[in-house]
Amino acid sequence: MTQVCDLTDRTCKPCEGGIPPLGKEEAENLLKQLEQGWQLADSKISRVFSFKNYYQTMAFVNAAAWISHREDHHPDMTVGYNRCQVEYTTHAIGGLSENDFICAAKIDALFKL
Repeated sequence: MTQVCDLTDRTCKPCEGGIPPLGKEEAENLLKQLEQGWQLADSKISRVFSFKNYYQTMAFVNAAAWISHREDHHPDMTVGYNRCQVEYTTHAIGGLSENDFICAAKIDALFKL
């Protein structure tokens, strides 16, 4: 995996709740470490990835699922023929955590391959 930012070197930490979600300023600072295209809204970050065809889309979805499984932090994904929207939030705390940005950075690195 190519290095996008230092977030790709980090590993998600288990989150069982009981900690506050990131504040807006913290989230905006972490968002700057991601590739362009990520949007911050409603305590979530999301990005739409575009592909040439269905096969490439599904290959991306499967690779993203593998990353999510390995990090034990799973996004919501909306899949179409040649696009996939990836949306991260930490449900256990009702907002964003560093885990969301770690996984987003790893997805960015995947997309660059």
